[in-house]
Amino acid sequence: MIFHIHRGMSQSAVCLAFGMLALAGMRDALGQDVLHVYGPGGPAPAMKEAAGAFQKTHGVTVEVTAGPTPEWIGKGRQDADVIYSGSETMMTDFTVAMEGQIIEQTIKPLYLRPLAILVRPGNPKHIAGFKDLLSPGTKILVVNGAGQNGVWEDMAGRKGSIETVRRLRNNIVSYAKNSAEARTTWTSRPDIDVWLIWNIWQVANPKLADVVPLEPDYVIYRDTGVGLTARGAAKPEAKQFVDFLQSPEGAHIFKKWGWKD
Repeated sequence: MIFHIHRGMSQSAVCLAFGMLALAGMRDALGQDVLHVYGPGGPAPAMKEAAGAFQKTHGVTVEVTAGPTPEWIGKGRQDADVIYSGSETMMTDFTVAMEGQIIEQTIKPLYLRPLAILVRPGNPKHIAGFKDLLSPGTKILVVNGAGQNGVWEDMAGRKGSIETVRRLRNNIVSYAKNSAEARTTWTSRPDIDVWLIWNIWQVANPKLADVVPLEPDYVIYRDTGVGLTARGAAKPEAKQFVDFLQSPEGAHIFKKWGWKD
């Protein structure tokens, strides 16, 4: 909020201007004009762009804090209005970690993204699909945590073959606790051929890896969803933000970042 005070203004007008500035400062200090949104790093690029678009159209500041849960959960318990997740199991974990602050009836799944095969730029090992993941000597990095618990097992076991699960497990050389840790491993260990993770990570980091889509018979989908805290439920603008995320404009933003409805 900006006011221009000039010599021609009356004393009452000056007082009014300063009063409005003081009120605006009080509203900012109380957080009444700011929505605090927390969640994991995977959906963050889409969520942050959506927050910026919502701010332009509604005049409400939306602060998105993203990353591994331990980095933000303490602050989130203090001021979170909206929590978003990277899977249904993750949202369930958040309802526990937020100590009952999330109103479960407000939780809404938004968009899906598929598990994909990420390979080194140029695909030097010529990975073409799921069967190549089982080839002896293929080194695979997986994420087992933070919304991806057991996702590689879900993929390998889709057709009920324990031998396929065994063969894939034999090729896994690193298990990351979350996507951020996996990215560090991927960049520090060039000997790893394949990174099994959501397609959105390649969309957000196109120079880091190329993507090989999984065949429909093996692809696994998980969603991002949102839920309001009791604090957020008391703010009409928080509900408006959730509605915006589900709107055609919100869907367009998420699709740009690799999500589907």
